[in-house]
Amino acid sequence: MNSRQDYENPSFTHIYVEKRVQTHPRTRELLMHFPNAQIVMIDHYKDVFNRRGQDAVVQHRSQSLILARKEDHFFYEGAPVCQDFGNTNFYYCSTMMNCLFDCSYCYLKGMYPSGHLVIFVNLEDYFAELECMLAQRSMYLCVSYDADLLAMEPVAGYAKLWSDFAALHENLKLEIRTKSARTAMWDNLICLSNVIYAFTLSPQRMIDACESGTPTARARISCALAGLERGFPIRLCFDPMLYLPTWREDYGELLSELDAAFTDRGLTMQKLTDVSVGTFRISQDYLKKLRRVQPMAPAVQFPYVNIGGVYQYPPRLLTEMEAYLIGELSKRIDKENIYHE
Repeated sequence: MNSRQDYENPSFTHIYVEKRVQTHPRTRELLMHFPNAQIVMIDHYKDVFNRRGQDAVVQHRSQSLILARKEDHFFYEGAPVCQDFGNTNFYYCSTMMNCLFDCSYCYLKGMYPSGHLVIFVNLEDYFAELECMLAQRSMYLCVSYDADLLAMEPVAGYAKLWSDFAALHENLKLEIRTKSARTAMWDNLICLSNVIYAFTLSPQRMIDACESGTPTARARISCALAGLERGFPIRLCFDPMLYLPTWREDYGELLSELDAAFTDRGLTMQKLTDVSVGTFRISQDYLKKLRRVQPMAPAVQFPYVNIGGVYQYPPRLLTEMEAYLIGELSKRIDKENIYHE
């Protein structure tokens, strides 16, 4: 079983700051959290983040923080491998790059050259562009794909800022995805129908094998249900499902733990906004690099099949895993509220 490093209390010893953001109010606020950190001024975040010859896996064990300004491409259309939950105008954005957590299968290790964490401090520029986009159309926006914003919430406060923005825009629906379990966050967030908090749930055996340092399954469930009790829209994500020889037993135990937690709080899964189910899938380019940097990770080295440029489980196994979980969830929540990829 892996050791439980407290990733949700980061302690960056080195912080790189772009010269152009050193006087930004958010830069000053962030630096106040790390009074003992060594501050290094840089011209551009890519001078550090995109350097050749980096070992992202090793860097992640002792992450540095990079404070930068995002200049363009604030929003992207949602990728086909990501679920849109029936929403049109599906977009995502990255106000941070890289994650505090250290999951072996994470596509970010195949996407980014560095293990360091970047925060773009100019959130006001995201909001300004989004204002223009919302004037033209409604949007479904995922703001926590390339980082876990809620894990960084005590430091950055970005989830609250996004929520405050959503409160002013009825035609915006946000999803904030997390593996965090910090229940105190519910005290600082406003409850809105158009901000969905999506908790990734995994069996404990998978967490121990593949999700280093993340909160336990029980802690995530407790945090999600604490939000549900307060009326926050909660989504449970059984995505990605990862294959272990004991996968059926493991997911059965996870469902039993969920049932007990709901019962203890006098709740049912019908109160959830929805649930999602999806087996592990990743683009061929990301997996190629991921296999190089994670040679000992079973979830990465599994003999996946390439279908249309996306690596996934062989169809028979994929169907068996997803059908099992969807069948079990259908006993607990209306099937129209179960989304799967």
